[in-house]
Amino acid sequence: MHLSISFRKPIPDSVKRLWDHWNIRSAILASLSLQVFLILFASWRKRSSHKLVIFLIWSGYLLADTVANFAIGHISTSQRTTDSKYEDNNELLAFWAPFLLVHLGGPDTITAFALEDNELWLRHMLTFATQGFATLYVFFLTLTSNKVWIPTVLLFFAGVIKYFERTYSLYRASLDQFRDSMLEDPDPGPNYAKLMEEYDSKIEAKIPTEIIIIEEPDKQMQATARDTQIKKLEGDLEVVQRAYYYFNIFKGLIVDLIFSFKDRNESRKFFHSIDAEDALRVLEVELNFIYEVLFTKAVVVHSVIGYVFRLLSFILVVVALALFRFIVKKDTFHPLDVKFTYLLLCGSVSLDTIAFVRAIFSDWTVADLNKLGKDPDSCWKSCVAFFSAWKVPLFNVKRAIFKLIGFRSWSESVKGYNLVRYCVNRPKSRIGIFMDKALDFVGLKDFVDGIFRVSNKRFTYELWEAIFDELQKKSDSADDPEDAKTICSARGHLALQDNDWDKNLKEKLMPYVVNVTYDESLLLWHIATELLYNKDGDADQRSDDKSFCKLLLECMCNSYDVTDQKYDDKELSMLLSDYMMYLLLMQPAMMAAVAGIGKIRFRDTCAEAERFFKRRDLGSNKEWGACDSILGVNTEVKPVDVKGDRSKSVLFDACRLAKLLQREEKRWELLSKVWVELLSYAAGHCRATAHAQQVSKGGELLTFVWLLMAHFGLADQFQINKGHARAKLIVGK
Repeated sequence: MHLSISFRKPIPDSVKRLWDHWNIRSAILASLSLQVFLILFASWRKRSSHKLVIFLIWSGYLLADTVANFAIGHISTSQRTTDSKYEDNNELLAFWAPFLLVHLGGPDTITAFALEDNELWLRHMLTFATQGFATLYVFFLTLTSNKVWIPTVLLFFAGVIKYFERTYSLYRASLDQFRDSMLEDPDPGPNYAKLMEEYDSKIEAKIPTEIIIIEEPDKQMQATARDTQIKKLEGDLEVVQRAYYYFNIFKGLIVDLIFSFKDRNESRKFFHSIDAEDALRVLEVELNFIYEVLFTKAVVVHSVIGYVFRLLSFILVVVALALFRFIVKKDTFHPLDVKFTYLLLCGSVSLDTIAFVRAIFSDWTVADLNKLGKDPDSCWKSCVAFFSAWKVPLFNVKRAIFKLIGFRSWSESVKGYNLVRYCVNRPKSRIGIFMDKALDFVGLKDFVDGIFRVSNKRFTYELWEAIFDELQKKSDSADDPEDAKTICSARGHLALQDNDWDKNLKEKLMPYVVNVTYDESLLLWHIATELLYNKDGDADQRSDDKSFCKLLLECMCNSYDVTDQKYDDKELSMLLSDYMMYLLLMQPAMMAAVAGIGKIRFRDTCAEAERFFKRRDLGSNKEWGACDSILGVNTEVKPVDVKGDRSKSVLFDACRLAKLLQREEKRWELLSKVWVELLSYAAGHCRATAHAQQVSKGGELLTFVWLLMAHFGLADQFQINKGHARAKLIVGK
């Protein structure tokens, strides 16, 4: 028996025809839309740390290349001869192909999403070659009868310029090339062989001769930073110029270059001469320069060749538009395709115009004005004076508008993660526990916790001033670089050695920073801070668990928790405590050098805390009740003597620490100093590339502390002690 099964076509012929006609047009339109999205919104990733914003920009970045490559591939395979007046026209398809090459060049606002993308510049060069060949292939197939060949050639060269800019920007931002670009010319030093030959000849001639060495000034500062008078910077223009100057010196931090003590002394003197607010403004602009060098086309665009290329590509597109509008006969083209072509041409002109305006009003242009203004050539000085006459006022207006609408240079947020809050709010139902385990199994638990369990506090001037003042005091004691290294290696013990604290208490607290690893110290002081905060707070209602509506509002409006925005020592300690726990658990790349087995300790501590809470009624305010219950436990015997050391939990060790701190009347002042020291230790010991990566994800307080420490001379990159010795050959009579 013969069985026949009849299936309908899964895709109707009408749908196929519609797709065949519109697939290329849709892809090109999508490519143009992605270019508009990236040029307008790619820079938001340095202003927001929200995962939704970062995800959207990441998606747009990847789709832009994928869609453009897809469209070029379809154009190259769709060339055919047809007698129909309004079917796909090979000439217009060949004219559209260079637009995709322009799109592959990408906007100025983003060349790399991550530092690793810069290392793939060779891959982009290969893609450049293959897509350029595909575009030429499409063009040559229609060359014999192509009425738009001149505009096509013009757009092809514009696309080559754009793609070259992107590839060269990636190359310049790759770490090896970034390091090489800062290396000075080889320095052989004084001519030792020649000096010794002359010395030997004098000795052989029995002429009394000696060599006298005149040393260069030593590494000590000529004037201590303490003697520097505080002054205010004169407006945003001086801030940008100062930031650009120090950026050119300290960008070597990213690739672990070493600096001279002259650089150290000059930087220390300047940052001791300004207040915390001006220091923050300089650091913001300096980090913005770092962001643009590593993740945008800034290093190429803001150069002489870059300005020439930018002007040339713009002229090529405008001329192509004019030729298509006034010269090319369009009667054989479908009217809709003609409108589509105008859309592409006008879109390209508009994008170039936006890029040009952005470049004119960028911080780079202001810095270049200052540099060119010092050129001895009177012609350059005249040009700079003319340009500055209208550029500088408009720059100040732009800055004022940005401040008025709250347009930030970074996220200005401080995230937090709280162990006790996390434990008391863990799901208790079977469904919740199952979902928790399922997320853990597929590796998404940390991601979900990072969205729903992380607090988001506004970064305030009070917080920054407290950190700045503490680091400035440490810098006052770091005239000698060896002292600076000692300060950089401190993770709490220098704060405890302050004479204001009770001597007996200091001896008991010291093991909690000296005899434990850094990750263990973080957990101990974090839990102790939380216990004391709730004990002193009398049922303070703090909740950072986020509903979906609150989360959506936070992502879309960049909102913050508005409570506790005035930071005294107590609030500062709690904020930094939660922030350091967030870094330890949610930023493993940044904390890799200091994290140790922090995650294991955290999990073991959570397990012990949850077991402890199960047998107790925590009341309506679970967090306060949990802390009160922990402090109520008798901890006279060390936990390690009872439990052994297999479990890495530090819950009741932290309880013992909290009880010790309760005896100190100035405990919150002590805690704030310890937390600033723990923060500065992490900032100085995290990899520089991790700091550089973070500037493209909204920025981190830790990165600002890292750069501030370098400017205060609290870093170990200052190793060039002396310059060349001046040797003199003294010949006796």
